[in-house]
Formats: sequence, structure tokens, C-alpha cells
Amino acid sequence: MNHQTIHMIPVPAIESARETLLDFETQRRFSRPGGADKPSSLSVPFVNFWFREDNLSDTLKKLKITAVDRTEDSLEGCLDCLLQALAQNNLETSEKIQGSGILQLFASLLIPQSPCTAKVANVIAEVAKNEFMRTPCVDAGLISPLVQLLHSKDQEVLLQTGRALGNICYDSHEGRSAVDQAGGAQVVIDRLRSLCSRTDPANEKLLTVFCGMLMNYSNENDSLQAQLINMGVIPTLVKLLGIHCQNAALTEMCLVAFGNLAELESSKEQFASTNIAEELVKLFKKQIEHDKKEMIFEVLAPLAENGEKINALLGFLGLLKTVSTELQMSIPYYPAVPLLGIYPETCSGSHYRNIHSSMIYNNEKLTEYPLSQVFSFCLFHLPPDESMQKLFEGGKGNVFQRVLSWIPSNNHQLQLAGALAIANFARNDGNCIHMVDNGIVEKLMDLLDRHVEDGNVTVQHAALSALRNLAIPVVNKAKMLSAGVTEAVLKFLKSEMPPVQFKLLGTLRMLIDAQAEAAEQLGKNVKLVERLVEWCEAKDHAGVMGESNRLLSALIRHSKSKDVIKTIVQSGGIKHLVTMATSEHVIMQNEALVALALIAALELGSAEKDLESAKLVQILHRLLADERSAPEIKYNSMVLICALMGSESLHKEVQDLSFLDVVSKLRSHENKSVAQQASLTEQRLTVES
Repeated sequence: MNHQTIHMIPVPAIESARETLLDFETQRRFSRPGGADKPSSLSVPFVNFWFREDNLSDTLKKLKITAVDRTEDSLEGCLDCLLQALAQNNLETSEKIQGSGILQLFASLLIPQSPCTAKVANVIAEVAKNEFMRTPCVDAGLISPLVQLLHSKDQEVLLQTGRALGNICYDSHEGRSAVDQAGGAQVVIDRLRSLCSRTDPANEKLLTVFCGMLMNYSNENDSLQAQLINMGVIPTLVKLLGIHCQNAALTEMCLVAFGNLAELESSKEQFASTNIAEELVKLFKKQIEHDKKEMIFEVLAPLAENGEKINALLGFLGLLKTVSTELQMSIPYYPAVPLLGIYPETCSGSHYRNIHSSMIYNNEKLTEYPLSQVFSFCLFHLPPDESMQKLFEGGKGNVFQRVLSWIPSNNHQLQLAGALAIANFARNDGNCIHMVDNGIVEKLMDLLDRHVEDGNVTVQHAALSALRNLAIPVVNKAKMLSAGVTEAVLKFLKSEMPPVQFKLLGTLRMLIDAQAEAAEQLGKNVKLVERLVEWCEAKDHAGVMGESNRLLSALIRHSKSKDVIKTIVQSGGIKHLVTMATSEHVIMQNEALVALALIAALELGSAEKDLESAKLVQILHRLLADERSAPEIKYNSMVLICALMGSESLHKEVQDLSFLDVVSKLRSHENKSVAQQASLTEQRLTVES
């Protein structure tokens, strides 16, 4: 799943965190419409007259003098006037400040002992809201003294310092580099840890500012985000989320940070070591606003993709029930697509009780609620097998029955969710057999048929995934072949989408396993074989290339048909089977060798030239000489060598490479089958020499 980059916000003076977000709604993905920039609650009280330009000029001149004299009363008065002017017209006042050269004096005023320090930092925070002021703040040498102030015990100094650093870092390479060199990020993380447990409003406001500062520091910068991860920011943020879940501004800051960090590979281990899934599920249950719920889902999705450890933590059952309940409560009752209904209070263990089926409009209004996040997340990241069985309940489970109703829906989101759910329910033979016996194959084929021409690729992929899994049990193969699954799948042979190609190939390979008639029918399909040969060269898509080779081999192995071999030879497939014998995967090597042995035994004459040009004999010599080759690879290589002796040209190649020396060493192999075949092969080589 791709997540667009989250854009961060400057950290302005905060009356409430909501105002912080509103002031800069265009800068964030999770934004809400809002008003204009608001004055700081930490500035002087608003005075109902315009601060005149000559007053500002006088203030700047006076500030230059008082900054040197350190007259506290005069200095504080000047700073108050500046803050008032910034509140009235930030842009013009900032331009005046820049032109006056006063920034250079601020560095000397940022001292912990001064009662004016917080106001100096406040002025810096206000001017740094303007892009053109951030680099001058760095050039004025303000970063190092600001970072030192992060060690202060004064709450207001910390708050304004965090704001100043956060705004200087916003979309500023120079600002971030300076904070990085001064070690500011580590100090902020340490302060977050030390202040984490305090829940008073003033402290929560400070924590929110510090989180915002870290976001602005690292936004869209992988190296700085990785630095924060190495500093242990993730467990700290998770702890913050758990303790301060009632604070909307702080939790939202944490969610945005999680959304950014979760995209980094290096975040996996730290996320897996925390209880973030549990905290996010709890947070979801407390939310009233739909946009905040959507935020939580967008954070959970990349976390779920990060690996099995996190997947196991997702608390799927509780989340699914919560989503179900929320959908039922928030969407009116209309006769359309039923949604799952489970009592959230009675879902421990295997006890599920049905409630009324909530219904929602089966039309475009679905997009008004984040169904995409809800269903894609819940059903793509299904729980472990034990929990799946509780949901399946022998095919009678409420959740499973609801899933079945999504497949014929006209809404792509529900179709996708339904197909993915079926693919995940098909995790064991019992479930697969039950679903096939009860008509799921026909539902999936109907769904695929609706997406053949210019269809939804994700739905195609999901439906093919489900059919592939359903085809694994032996008893299902003949039933699915009789139902026409092969024909339904072949309609997508023209697809240029690698995910669809991959699942198409896997489905066909599962269907023909031990099904000779079906394998022969497909193997004589020239269009299919030519497409397979084409995909065998898809080096940009290793999965498609590997599955194409395996299906090519399977057509020969399961049909044992001369006609199939001729079709593959004529389509240029032999060289790919020979290359497959050199795969790093033993199972693919072995499948290739068995197929090649059948070719040599059944149709050596037509394949002789292709085998020779693909240098099969040389490859077999390397496989036998390589001590790392698996026993089955050595065994089948010797079987193939014997079969190749029927070709004069290939026989000569075998003699030229001195196979006798290699084979004779294998007579003492620890594997009895290999040793026995080595003796037989040695005899054959001796006789034919």
C-alpha cells in the first residue's frame, strides 16, 4: 500500500493545538478547513490600536541599545512591543526585524538566567513562521543557544524554544542541518521521555510542541527520520499516545509522526517491540470524528505491512468489531449491502452473537466513509489461523457470511474486501473444500467476468488470489476445472499488470497439479505457451518470471505429453527450462530437471538443438561437481545425463566433459539413492564410451 507523504506544519504560538492545525491546513494531509493565523497566548494582551511603523522603528533602535546594556525592564518592554507588532502584522514586522540586523543580538539574549529569555525565543518563533526568515535565524547563530535552552527547567522557556526550533526547521535544509549539528533532536527526545508522565495541560501543550518540532525537523528526510528511530523515538511516542490519549492535539501529532516513520524499513523492529497496535485500537474506539478514525487506519495499514510480529499485535477481532459497530451507528438503515454485526462486549474467545444487519447505500456515497481503509486494512491483514477459524465457524460464521455478500456488490471496495477475505479464509484444506462445495468458485468467476475489460486491477488480483488458494486441496482441482475456472482465468492472459500475471500463473499451476488432461489441454494452447515464454524473460518482475518457468515445467511434468513438449519446443521454451535448472531455489531446479528428463525421454529429437545451444550438458556437469547441490538435484541430473545419451551430439558433449570422474565420486555419497544412481550412471557411461 502506497501512502502519500505527510506534510508537516510550522509550530506557531499555541492557544490550542487545534488552532495550530487550522492555521496551516494547506501544509498537512490530515488537515481541516480553518481560519487565519492567531496571536500567541504567550504574547502580550491584544491592544486595540495599530502598531505604527515609527513605533516599530523606535522599538528596534531601543532594543539594540538595551540588548547591550542588559537593562531588563527596558528589554522586556521592547520585546513586548515586538510581539505586539508581530501579532498585528507578522510579515511586515519580520521584514523590519531582518533589515534592522537585530537578529544577531538575539543570540546573546538567549541565556537561561534572564527573565526575558522566553520572550526572545517567542519573537524568534514568530519571525520563523516566514520562510525568508529561517536561514537568517541560522546565520545569526541562534540554533546553538536555543538548543542549550532545551535543558531549562522553565516551562515557558521550553515551550517557546521548542516553537522557535520547530519553525526554523520547517521546510528548511539549513535549519535542520544546524539543529542536527547542535544535537537538538536527541535533547528533545530526552525531554519527551522525562516529561512523558505528566498530564497537566501546560505540560501536554509542551509535549505537543516538542513532537511538532521533531516532525518539522525530519519531514520528508529519510536520513533524519532514521536518526530519530535510532534515538528511540518510536517507543517514546507510543508511550505518549497511551498516557495522553485524551489530548486530541498531542495524539494527532503522534499519529502523523507514526505515519511518516512507518514507511521506513528501519522502523519495523522498534514498532514490533511496542504495543502500538493495542494503543491505536483503543484510540480508535474513543474517536467520534470520522476523519480522526481515517487517520488511525492510515497509520495502521503500513504498520500491518511491516511484518508478522506487528501483524500478530493488531488485535484484529476487537478492531473488526469496533469498525462494524461504528459503521452501524454512523450510516442510516437502507436496503443495500449488509455489513457485519457483532456485539463488541461479547467477543472474547469463540463467542459471537448476531445482531441486526445494518445496511448502507450501495453507491458512490460509500466513499464518504473511509471504507477503503476499513475493509482493505481489516481484511487484507487478517489474524492468525486460530482467530480465522473463529470467524469462519465452519462456514456458518457471521463475519464469513457477510463477506460472501460483498462479492456480488457493485462497489469495488466491497468486492476487493470480499475477495481478499476469501483468499485469507482459504488457509486450510477444510475451509477451501467447504467454500468450493458451497459455490464460492462461481461467485468469484462472476466477479472476474465483470472485470475483464478495463477492470479494476486490485479486484482482479484479489479474486485470482482466492481461486489460487482454493485450488490447493486435491479434491478441489477437478471440481474447479469442471466449473470452468481455467477458461475464466485465461481471459486475463492479455493483462500487462505483473500482480495479475503472477496470480494468474499461480492459479493455473495449482489447477493442473496431478491433472493430466487439464495439463495437456493447457500445454497445447499455443497462445498460453507463447505468453509463458515471453514472461520467462520478464527480468524486471522476478515473481512473474519464476512462476512462468514453473508453469512451463508443470505442463510437461503433469501431462507427460509429446504434443505439449512439441508446443513448448516450437515456442522457444526449452532454453528457459535449462536456465531454470540453475535457479537458487532447489524446488525450481528439481522441477526443471524432471521436465527436461521427460523431454529427453519422450521427444529428444525435436529438442536436441535447443538443449545443445542452451549448454545443458555443461550445466549438468557443474551441478554434479558442486558439493552444495542437493541430493535430489544430483540424482535427477544423472537421470537426465543417461537420457541424453540417445542424442549423438549431446552424447559427444558428455564424453568430452569427463563425466565418469564426477559420477564415480558420487558412488560413496551419503544419500543411498544418489549413490545407487551414480553406480547405474557410471555403468551406462562406461558402456557408451
